Amino acid sequence: METTTEPTLVDAERLQRIKEAAYRIRTNALIQAEVQGQGYIGQALDIADVLAVLYADQLRLRPEDPEWEGRDRCLLSIGHYAIALYAALAEAKFFPLEELETYATDDSRLPMSAMASYTPGVEISGGSLGHGLVIANGVALGLRRKGNPAFVYNILSDGELNEGSTWEAAAVAAHHRLDNLIAIVDFNDQQADGKSSQMLGMDPIEAKFTSFGWIARRVDGNDIAAVLTALEELRGLEATQPRVLIADTKLGKGVDFLEDREKLHFMTVSPEEWPMAHDRLKESSQA
Repeated sequence: METTTEPTLVDAERLQRIKEAAYRIRTNALIQAEVQGQGYIGQALDIADVLAVLYADQLRLRPEDPEWEGRDRCLLSIGHYAIALYAALAEAKFFPLEELETYATDDSRLPMSAMASYTPGVEISGGSLGHGLVIANGVALGLRRKGNPAFVYNILSDGELNEGSTWEAAAVAAHHRLDNLIAIVDFNDQQADGKSSQMLGMDPIEAKFTSFGWIARRVDGNDIAAVLTALEELRGLEATQPRVLIADTKLGKGVDFLEDREKLHFMTVSPEEWPMAHDRLKESSQA
């Protein structure tokens, strides 16, 4: 039987603080992408609300001490979402905002795909998809054996659910009752070759995770209040099971003309479109 601790009230001031963080994460993701003129822009814009909830509210961190043993671990399996993660880490003050302008340039600490050996606050080197939840299992199990109460969050994509290794990891997590593990699936229904639902449909995702022994919730991943409430609930559960949040998101969220692009997985943005993107993002954040 599931029991929960009482979730913290989502007051207007707290919600506004997270919304402002999400806007800055999107803005700073665009600034990085402009360095190259292209990239995984749609994904960065879609996951910004989830990252804002995590890095501006939920995660227990010490940016001045990235290796602090008591920290919560946030593992980005989808390494190509790096510009979003870097923007969130800069927002959390792991490194100066100005460093974002060095993205993917020679000698930068911010490579095109997130790598733990380069960037303060990056927990794993992502990019070879389907490995994130496997690594998260090991981290969660290790923390528990050391008596460390920290939580492990693993952000993975809906496309990674097509990987058999993800479901092997799901079975292992349930077997070991990793109740300090929260997976977050970015369900934007897009992968390199087309829509995820057309490549290999995984619905009903919640039922699949539940059948593996997980506690599953699904929300609009671009609704900050819904994401916050769900993550607080999952963290507060007393059940000895791993937990997963399926976050339905929209690629390019906040920049309307990017939301409607035909090719959404990897975008090229023309020089004259960058100022327009920032203007549309500002307008949408004030709506």
